[in-house]
Amino acid sequence: MSGVNAVPRTELRGGYEISRVIKGGWQLAGDHGPVDPAKAPDEMAEFVRAGITTFDCADIYTGVEAMIGEFRARYPDLAKGVRVHTKFVPDLAALGRIDGGYVVRTIDRSLQRLRLEQLDLVQLHWWDYEVPGYVETALELERLRKQGKIANIGGTNFDVPHLAEIRQAGVPMLTHQVQYSLLDARPEQGMVEYCRENDMGLLCYGTVAGGFLSDRWLGVAEPTAAPVNRSLVKYKLIIDDFGGWTLFQRLLRVLRDIADRHGCDISTVASAAVLTRSGVAAVIVGATNTSHLESNRRIGSLGLQRQDLAAIEEVLQQRTGPNGDVYTLERDRHGRHGRIMKYDLNK
Repeated sequence: MSGVNAVPRTELRGGYEISRVIKGGWQLAGDHGPVDPAKAPDEMAEFVRAGITTFDCADIYTGVEAMIGEFRARYPDLAKGVRVHTKFVPDLAALGRIDGGYVVRTIDRSLQRLRLEQLDLVQLHWWDYEVPGYVETALELERLRKQGKIANIGGTNFDVPHLAEIRQAGVPMLTHQVQYSLLDARPEQGMVEYCRENDMGLLCYGTVAGGFLSDRWLGVAEPTAAPVNRSLVKYKLIIDDFGGWTLFQRLLRVLRDIADRHGCDISTVASAAVLTRSGVAAVIVGATNTSHLESNRRIGSLGLQRQDLAAIEEVLQQRTGPNGDVYTLERDRHGRHGRIMKYDLNK
């Protein structure tokens, strides 16, 4: 797609090219409302036609790899230009049992579901650093990369020391997928610098905080009842750490003012702002359908001005958290953030 609103593209190490807006697949797994698996592949085609030609999924996103595989079968010409990023996320209960055979079976299953001969990018996640094996598992993925089953390897949700350990073992990590938003700047506490120094692109999820960074919440009183889904529970905790509901509302008001100047919505501004951050290769937008496709498409071409970013930064200077390295809060299974996580999702 050409023109002023075209979705920009970026080239990562080794000439690997992706769209800077990525279609996320988690919402298609069913936790965010009903999904029509028969219709989803057709809607994927609409994203590709709009210029969003990179998809993100995972082995644990129930049914999503198969939906992408069906899209590829229905639209073979469109599919030729699509990058598919999946993840290798073994269950917490299985971490101690992972060996080379386990890795091969999981990768072969993803290949079969996606109807691919080679996976474009496999992103490794590991729930518990106290259970050994994450380096060995990454090396097994590297062995499969050398065999041709995988084109590129990335990580997701590692902190700096453990990501460095994997790289130092000889695994050429291309990307790292992290939670990064105007509310959650933990990647700026070491990860951004590490990835920049090692030529790794950051792929960012949670840029609209599960929908909190949207017009839907502007001027709304702080909810007293439990949010309707686990994603909102998760990001409400981030808002609490950020500085609370009053500061969150102040940020929304600033984002609305910027959105008025650019003729768009708050969510578009929130994601576009992350895309301006150092080291960010792409932002991942969750979508169960095409209802927000035009807004999603515009993220990469919004063209935020210096005054826009300065207004946002003025609010962010007042935040109190969250603090620490990437995903550290979520790894504490007894803490506020960790207690709501689901650690065994393979089906």
